[in-house]
Amino acid sequence: MNTIYKAGIFMLLSLLVAGIYITVNDTIPQNTPIQSTQVNQKPENKDDFWTPPTEAQLAEESNAEQIKYGRELIQHTSIYLGPKGKVAKITNGMNCQNCHLDAGTKVWGNNYAAVASTYPKFRERSGATETMAKRVNDCMERSLNGKALDTNGTEMKAILSYINWLGTKVKKGDKPKGSGIYELAFLDRPANPEKGKALYAEKCQSCHQPNGTGLLNETGNEFVYPPLWGKQSYNQGAGLFRLSRFAGFIKTNMPLGASHKITILSDEEAWDIAAFVNSQPRPSKDLSKDWPNIAGKPIDHPLGPFTDGFSEKQHKYGPFQPIKKKKEQLAQQKNS
Repeated sequence: MNTIYKAGIFMLLSLLVAGIYITVNDTIPQNTPIQSTQVNQKPENKDDFWTPPTEAQLAEESNAEQIKYGRELIQHTSIYLGPKGKVAKITNGMNCQNCHLDAGTKVWGNNYAAVASTYPKFRERSGATETMAKRVNDCMERSLNGKALDTNGTEMKAILSYINWLGTKVKKGDKPKGSGIYELAFLDRPANPEKGKALYAEKCQSCHQPNGTGLLNETGNEFVYPPLWGKQSYNQGAGLFRLSRFAGFIKTNMPLGASHKITILSDEEAWDIAAFVNSQPRPSKDLSKDWPNIAGKPIDHPLGPFTDGFSEKQHKYGPFQPIKKKKEQLAQQKNS
C-alpha cells in the first residue's frame, strides 16, 4: 500500500511539472527569435529606482486634463505637430517618446525624472541659464528637426505640466536613481562603425529597417519604429548625436525587450552600434551659437573647434579617456 502511495505521488508530481512546462512554453511564440548575445543582469537589478506618479494620483490633480494632453503630445507628437499634424506641421514626424521612452517614464530610457527638479539650470551648450520651456524647444529644433513651440501656447503649457507632474516626488536639486540615460564606461579603443554595421544588420534593422528610415504605421502619420538616420531623423545638434549618450541609451533599452534589469547587448556592442548609426547621413543644423565657451564642450562632442588638441574623429569615436584626462589637466591649470 505504501509503495502504491509513493508511486501515485511521483506520478502526480511528474504531471504537475509537465503541465507547468507546457503552460510556460505555450506563452512563447513559435517564431520568437533567439538572441545570440548573452543576456546580462547589468547595469543594475535593484528596486530603488525612480518611479513615476500613478494614474490614481493624476486623477486627483486639478489640471489633470492638461497633464493628460501633455502626455498625449509626448506619446504622439507627430499626430499633432508632425508633417501631417492636426495642430501644426513643425516637426520631422518622430514622437518625443521615440527618444524619451514610455512617455518619459522608463528607467534610464532618457526619462524626465529629474527635469523639474534641476531646471532652470546653466547649460554650457547655450552659455546661459535655461528654463524647461527652452529645453523642450531644444528637442523640437534638434531631435525633431523642427521649429520651436510658442512658450505661452497650449501645447507647451501642457507638456510642461506633464513633466512637472512626473517630478512631483523628486526634491529640488535631486537626480533620482535611473533618471536620464545610463552612463556607459568608456572603451579603451575607438568605437568601430564597421563592427556596428554588422551588429545593426543582426540586431536592429528588423525594426528600424536596413536603410535606417524606420517604419511608419498604416496611416503614415506616426512611426512604429523611428528613423535612426535620413531626412526624418534627429539632426547633428541633438543630444543623441553624442556617442556616449546614444551608446548609454542603446545599452539599457535596445534591442526591443531590453531594460535596466536585463540588458542584451555588451558594452562594446552598444558603442559600436552607436558609432555606425551616428556615422550615417542626417539633417544638419546651424550650431554656430552653441558652446560659446569652447572649453565647455563635452569630450564626445564631434564637431570642432576644440581647445584640447584632439581631432574631430577622436572626439566622435574615442578613445575618450585621453581627452577626459587632458580636459581635467587644462581645468587644473586654469584654476591654479
